[in-house]
Amino acid sequence: MSQLQRITIHPSQLQESQLLLTPQQQHYLLRVLRLRDGDKFIAMDGIGKWWLAQLTGEQGQVLELLEVKTELPVSITLMLALPKGNGFDDVVRCCTELGVTCIVPILSDRTLLNPSPQKLERWRRIAAEAAEQSERAFVATILEPLAFSNAINEYKINHRYICEARGDYPHLKNVISHTSSEIIIAIGPEGGWTEKELELAIDQGFQPISLGRRILRAVTAPVVALSLIAATCEV
Repeated sequence: MSQLQRITIHPSQLQESQLLLTPQQQHYLLRVLRLRDGDKFIAMDGIGKWWLAQLTGEQGQVLELLEVKTELPVSITLMLALPKGNGFDDVVRCCTELGVTCIVPILSDRTLLNPSPQKLERWRRIAAEAAEQSERAFVATILEPLAFSNAINEYKINHRYICEARGDYPHLKNVISHTSSEIIIAIGPEGGWTEKELELAIDQGFQPISLGRRILRAVTAPVVALSLIAATCEV
């Protein structure tokens, strides 16, 4: 199945064994990919299901439900203070490929970017494309931007970490467990978290951790963190 093209559909497009393609999907399959009548492709709903489908005219015919085993055994929520420029695009793409479950754009004290609704749409589109490319069963959820103080109060689970580049904190690889079912990790912007933000997160139960002795860019740190968690939890 790895050589078949994949598209992300909305569950409502599936009508029994018929797949109702949107005009954009028809254009992509017929004009861009140049698929012909009878050619097969994979439809994924982004929430766990894949189907093998066949092109019939300008619509699809569902042939069978596919079993997909590409997800991590742990749910990872990434809280990332918005970096400058288009850096968040790269983070969404790479972290979706690595298996992130949910990404929360954070407005921190040092955040310079104030994203528009069009940015949010773009990030969700990038997540869908990255999920298709990496053959994931789920598309990472990209939430609307949240103020840092609100975000750390929103999620109450046991395994919550905040990355801090400076300070004597344990390395992430030494605190995460392969038995964890849910992890939240918060990563700051250029210049890092303010002292007030770090104290606030610790008061709310976040454990400060290190990603190593080097100072990483705001767009590099999430990739390192996701890679460490995936390497520890994926068996």
